Amino acid sequence: MRYITLITGSTLGGAEYVADHLSELLEQHGHSTDIINQADLEQLSTDHIWLLVCSTHGAGEFPDNIQPFIEQLTSQKPDLSTLQYGIVGLGDSSYDTFCAAAKNLDQQLASLGATRLGERLDIDVSQDPVPEDPAELWLETWKNTLCE
Repeated sequence: MRYITLITGSTLGGAEYVADHLSELLEQHGHSTDIINQADLEQLSTDHIWLLVCSTHGAGEFPDNIQPFIEQLTSQKPDLSTLQYGIVGLGDSSYDTFCAAAKNLDQQLASLGATRLGERLDIDVSQDPVPEDPAELWLETWKNTLCE
C-alpha cells in the first residue's frame, strides 16, 4: 500500500475535519497516513503522495496556516516531478472565488512538475453542510488511482 501525507489549509477547521476523515478511511484500506496542519516544504517527502485539503478564505485567499507553505513553493520553486498528489477544495459557490485556493494550489503544483492523481474535488459547503460526505464518495474513486 501507499504512504499518504495529508496537508490542510483551514480557517475554521472544515478542511482539518475532512482530512481526519479521509485519513481514517485510507488507513482502513491499508494505507499509512500523516496529517500536517502547518506544512513546511523542507519536512515533506516527495516520495509520499500528498493529499491536500484546502478551504478558500476571504476573496479567494489561502488560509493562514498554509500561507507559509505556499510562499515556500513560490519562492523556492522546487522540482516536484517525482510527486504525485490529490486535492480537495472547500468553498461556497455563492462566491465567484469558489474553491479558488485549491484551484490555485493545484495549478502551482502542476507548474512545478507534480502529477495529480485523479480529479480535484471541489466541495460546495453551501450544498454539502457535512463536507466529509462528498469527500468520502470521492475517495472511493481516488483511492483506485493509488494502485495504478
